[in-house]
Amino acid sequence: MKLKLGVPKGSLQESTFSLLSKAGFHFSVSDRSYFPSIDDEELEAMLIRAQELPRYVEDGVFDVALTGYDWIIESGVDVMSVSDLIYSKQSMRKVKWVLAVHESSPVKSVKDLEGKRIATEVVNITRTYLAKNKVNATVEFSWGATEVKTPDLVEAIVEVTETGSSLRANKLRIVDVVLESNTKLIANKKSWNDPWKREKIENLAMLLQGAINAGNKVGLKMNLRKTDVDSVLQLIPALRKPTISQLADDQWIALETIIDENIVRKIIPQLKRAGAEGIIEYPLNKVIY
Repeated sequence: MKLKLGVPKGSLQESTFSLLSKAGFHFSVSDRSYFPSIDDEELEAMLIRAQELPRYVEDGVFDVALTGYDWIIESGVDVMSVSDLIYSKQSMRKVKWVLAVHESSPVKSVKDLEGKRIATEVVNITRTYLAKNKVNATVEFSWGATEVKTPDLVEAIVEVTETGSSLRANKLRIVDVVLESNTKLIANKKSWNDPWKREKIENLAMLLQGAINAGNKVGLKMNLRKTDVDSVLQLIPALRKPTISQLADDQWIALETIIDENIVRKIIPQLKRAGAEGIIEYPLNKVIY
């Protein structure tokens, strides 16, 4: 038996393969292939645009897939949401679909778009947003290059952004946030009810979440005298209490912990001054809580 996995092709492809690799699943795929090979005989994968994956999972073409919450909502499908995986193309954070206009536009709020035209890839999400705000506007599907369509072709757009840099580069101003989205692991409901497939999916979800948890953390090992333990412990914001092991010399111990990577450059000199020796920093692939 095999579990059929849908992997998003396009902007999320590289970051998804990187995450899967950290989770322990190693893929290889040629530039023109849609069928990557994988070092797990129980998995069968295919590359498909993220926009289409929710529908294929609902229909049972795939047992499980990685796709955006935005495309699940846009498709209106009935699937099992297994896990939220907070990563995107460039970072480990959510993306936003925003209502934006040209910087010269007089539009200040969505209310100002009554009777106007809006271009977007997420037509259903945008129509729901407009209905919630009691605004009647024409929403047209955009096949691409959405950011250049205002102000000449439409009065506003609804576009996805991660950092806002592309919007600023195209002289656009954000009016409102329409939807926040992140990658999700979703499953076909029939597949979820199959004991073997469910266990495989749950294992995949655990390992993927572990890889995300490890994304901004590192491990630290060090040796120190017992007399310096208290001063060193005061410096360490540990995930849990650090692991302490007795060394051959009964006056010395080994300490191991996990900390956020962004504080390492500050804390290592402090640890050294507090008496720590043989300090080793190492990367992490997975952290399972």
